[in-house]
Amino acid sequence: MRVLVTGASGGIGQAAVRHLVGQGDTVRTLDRAGSVAVDATDEAAVGAAVQDCDAVVHLAALPHPTLGTPRRVFSNNVVSTFTVLAQAAEHGVSRVVLASSINAPGIALNPHGPLPAYFPLDEDLPTYIGDAYSLSKQVDELSAEMAARTWGLDVVALRFPLVKPRTELINIAKSVARHPAQMMRTGWAYLTADDAARAIAAALVAQIKGAYVIGLSAQDTLLDMPTQQLVDTYAPRVPCRWPFTGTEPLVYTLRARELLGFQPRESIHTGRRD
Repeated sequence: MRVLVTGASGGIGQAAVRHLVGQGDTVRTLDRAGSVAVDATDEAAVGAAVQDCDAVVHLAALPHPTLGTPRRVFSNNVVSTFTVLAQAAEHGVSRVVLASSINAPGIALNPHGPLPAYFPLDEDLPTYIGDAYSLSKQVDELSAEMAARTWGLDVVALRFPLVKPRTELINIAKSVARHPAQMMRTGWAYLTADDAARAIAAALVAQIKGAYVIGLSAQDTLLDMPTQQLVDTYAPRVPCRWPFTGTEPLVYTLRARELLGFQPRESIHTGRRD
């Protein structure tokens, strides 16, 4: 495939480019530091970059509400996503994979501290948005629906949790273990960068039509503790839809398995899980 990757210099972007090139795809990159060094909100530049591509992986974004004013974070993320979707449709691209976030429902970053409506978190979790970044990701998912409905694009919005290289996640887990409640509202979810790249690759070729939001997680949680014990200790007021056994994740990943055929291979606790 000929794939345009926006935000290619970011953590997920680097892993995605490496994986796609490794499996034989031709990759063109677009970001402020890429082979096409432009902003993803630039309509003409995105249109030029996407020409002759079969698919687009859109990862460019300001990935946290503290990385700019609320207006800048929201407008950058929403305009870049809409621009990429529109230009992909105009130039005959059939598939776009874009980075949404576990924060799209607005729970984790909300300054008012709401609890999740339930565990495990899924794609239908009720929203309660209180920050510009989470709002931008929610709008990105709606933009994907519009692009599928209006332009016939197939769009997969992947709700990434905390994504870092495995060694970095191990260090983060040690820090979180000292203050476990700080990641409770994301269910202590994580995914290694290499598994994130595999999810993107699976989304590019999945036999699905239309727009889909798909949650992702490793097969366990960031903390090396039985999942039910973790919930009982640090989230006793969050309802559980079923009892948890072992160290299963608190993100429900059925869509990823059924629609993409994707299961993560790596755990920060046990190494690779095939």
